[in-house]
Amino acid sequence: MKNELLIQNYEWQEANYNYLMNALGVVRNALMATNEERKNITPTLSTNNALNTLCNTFGLTDFERNVLLLCAGMELDPNWGFLCANTKTGITQPYPTFMLAIAALPQPHWSAFTPNAPLRRWQLIQIAEGSALNLSPLRIDERVLHYLIGLNDLDPRLQNIVKPVKMPNANNVPSHLQLAKQLATTWTDANKSGELPVIQLCGNEVTSKRAIASTACKLLNLNLHLISAGAITSLRNNEMNDLLRLWEREAILNNSALLLDCDEVDSTEPVKENAIAHLIENISSPLIITSRDRRRSLQRLLINIEVPKPSTTEQRAIWQDALGKAATSLNGHVDILVSHFSLSASTIYTVCSEARGRWGVRGAGRAGEAGGELELEASNSCTDAIRVSTSNSCTDAIRVSSLSTLLWDTCRSQARPRLDELAQPIEIGATWDELVLPEAQRQVLRDITAHVRQRAKVYEQWGFGNKGGRGLGISALFAGASGTGKTMAAEVIAQELRLDLYRIDLSSVVSKYIGETEKNLRRVFDAAETGGAILLFDEADALFGKRSEVKDSHDRHANIEVGYLLQRMESYRGLAILTTNLKASLDQAFLRRIRFIVQFPFPDANQRTEIWQRIFPSQTPTQDLDPSKLAKLNVSGGNIRNIALNAAFLAADAGESVEMKHILQAAKSEYAKLERPLTDAEVKGWI
Repeated sequence: MKNELLIQNYEWQEANYNYLMNALGVVRNALMATNEERKNITPTLSTNNALNTLCNTFGLTDFERNVLLLCAGMELDPNWGFLCANTKTGITQPYPTFMLAIAALPQPHWSAFTPNAPLRRWQLIQIAEGSALNLSPLRIDERVLHYLIGLNDLDPRLQNIVKPVKMPNANNVPSHLQLAKQLATTWTDANKSGELPVIQLCGNEVTSKRAIASTACKLLNLNLHLISAGAITSLRNNEMNDLLRLWEREAILNNSALLLDCDEVDSTEPVKENAIAHLIENISSPLIITSRDRRRSLQRLLINIEVPKPSTTEQRAIWQDALGKAATSLNGHVDILVSHFSLSASTIYTVCSEARGRWGVRGAGRAGEAGGELELEASNSCTDAIRVSTSNSCTDAIRVSSLSTLLWDTCRSQARPRLDELAQPIEIGATWDELVLPEAQRQVLRDITAHVRQRAKVYEQWGFGNKGGRGLGISALFAGASGTGKTMAAEVIAQELRLDLYRIDLSSVVSKYIGETEKNLRRVFDAAETGGAILLFDEADALFGKRSEVKDSHDRHANIEVGYLLQRMESYRGLAILTTNLKASLDQAFLRRIRFIVQFPFPDANQRTEIWQRIFPSQTPTQDLDPSKLAKLNVSGGNIRNIALNAAFLAADAGESVEMKHILQAAKSEYAKLERPLTDAEVKGWI
């Protein structure tokens, strides 16, 4: 059934209302006529009006049409009750009933009142409680009454659950536009042969999936409404069926498709999954599903369409469009943004819109939409601010330009929310000066930084990226005892590159349930891709331990989990760092697939002296501290930090500067925690 578009202008409204009143006049005459006169009453016919459109859409007979009008008259004519009670049929109830309709209206048939007939199936009329079914009051549904008058608003009972989706004004990126056309063609071809298949748009591009669905519906002249899976998961079956019936009627009246948003649903909860499956299997109107992972359908034909992120070329074009004239002044910085951040079209426009507001600029064109520009005020300071250095250093280039820095930081903030839910953000502040390591290890860390910084030039400009995505990810293993500086080294790299750093505890990601570990890892990497964040995987030995003989399906799946993590690390466009305290327990086959391996040694006396010299902030008052004596404490840098911090609290509480006595007391507490004795040789000559 297809609804005709109603042109809701004043002229049409007036003509529609006049036709409805004329049609009510026909029913009025039937109520007043004798049985013989009633045989000659025929309905008035016209094409462009709501009444005939509704009757044709739901397949109403002439008698069912008149029953609907009989109920509508009760709402529109103050004398209608008097007419119902004073017909020549002998029926005296002052309201419409089945008995009155059978007795007073032409061409009656009892089948019009069965539950599966259109009047009741589509809830065009409602039956109030009464002494008998044929004497119960009949009432037209409020949504249907408004439709007949010419007002095609969403049913009030759906307004808190179903929301209209705004149709896109701007075009999708070319690859997504092609997917929208594919969806539209699929439904067009299927409509010729029978039932429309359910279309499932999969992937992490939430806004892109909605844009594709909207564009496809626009191509098909369909309206699009959205329902969240979370809104239906608590409904019982009878409530779900009522909702489906209401929606399917609405879909017919509004010529609409439904977008079921499953992007945030936890597929491990059976109750929610059952509710979603019930809707998918029982809905008959056009349905599009958006989800991060593929869902399966038991009965309905379900077609999956993977929605990838816009390609780097498409992202570059979006940035150029969103920045407008300012893009040419950024001197290649757009390529750096595209290299480090993988953003959707809507996010890129949002970034530029936010930058426009924070920078104090005026936008030429539409903010946040295709065609918008980021134009700077005509001042020397602004001109200087957009001048980007041609230095090879990515970090230097970012810092030279205030606008570039603003865009970079805005990209980072836009990318954070999803990853914040999956991993622990680490506040970065450590610098190279605070990191005490042998020069060989420091050089490897600088090499890692250079690889991340120059990935765009090597992979894109120099063509290495054209040989496939495998092996393009930058991975590193930091091995060493606790407190030797592995996390600090990651902080230094993140600070140098101006990227976010997140810690993922592999021991909590690994699941005993088959398939869940890969799903957890996929969520982390997909979220991190957006912002190019540095991922720090703690306790790598939880997953990368030496493989034993495969004895059952769980052993086999453990190897699959490891392979999946390595594959994602190799294709990840950012930096992934694994840490371990037990390098010897890792499988050598896995180590060969890691690009960088850094061994963090336990600090010797000279390195401990250097750590003690740098451990206290310049604002901390100290007195008579001897770093060479403190270095005799045979502990790691992490323990030194704990001792220094505890000593500072002891001194602050005593109202004194930090002295050797405070450090001695703090060292005793730290050694007790380590379950080690504090020897006389370590503290000799302190006090």
